[in-house]
Amino acid sequence: SSNQAQMVLNRNDVRRDWGPSALNAAHQVSLSARYELPFMKGWQLNAITTLLSGFPVTPQIGSNRSGDGDTRNPDRPSLNPAFSGAVKEGSPNQWFNPGAFILPAAGTYGNAGRGILSGPGLANLDLSLFKDVALGERLKLQIRSEFFNSLNHANFGTPNAIVFSNGAASSTAGLITSTATTSRQIQFGMKLMF
Repeated sequence: SSNQAQMVLNRNDVRRDWGPSALNAAHQVSLSARYELPFMKGWQLNAITTLLSGFPVTPQIGSNRSGDGDTRNPDRPSLNPAFSGAVKEGSPNQWFNPGAFILPAAGTYGNAGRGILSGPGLANLDLSLFKDVALGERLKLQIRSEFFNSLNHANFGTPNAIVFSNGAASSTAGLITSTATTSRQIQFGMKLMF
C-alpha cells in the first residue's frame, strides 16, 4: 500500500478521491502445472507462473501545501498544462516524468487524481522437481529441488511518488529503489512421509 495514501485527501470533497484502489491490479493470471516425467520414473516437474499488471500510483507532494494541517495524508500536485509527451517512462531510474506535474498554489489542493499512474508489473516463474522413493509399505522419501524466480526476472517495486519536496522538484521522483521479488533462489531438500 505504499503506492498511494490510504485516506481521503479532503473529507469535504470525497469525489476528488474517486479512482482505483491501491490494491487494484487490472490484470492478474496465476497458472500452476504438474507433469509426471515419462522418461524418468517417479520424477515430477511442477511450475507456478504469476503475471500481474502494475498497481496504481498516486503522485504526491512531500509537504502540506494545502495548509489543511493533515500531515498524515500527503497532498497531490497539479497536472502541468504545458507538458506534452509520455508521462510514464518505464525506467527504474525514472518510472514517470515529474515534469508532467506542477505545484498547486499555496493553500489549495492539486488536481492530480488518485491512482493516475501505473506502477511496474510482475512476472514470475517458480519451478520444482520432485522424486518420490518408496522406503516401505507406508514410508516414502521425497527428494526436492525448487527454483524460485527461476528466470531471474527483475520485478521492480513501487516508484518514489513524491514529485516535490520542500517546494522544489524532487531529484528522486519516479525512482525505483527496490524489487518486489527476490532474485533467483534455489533450494534442495528431502521430506519423509509416513
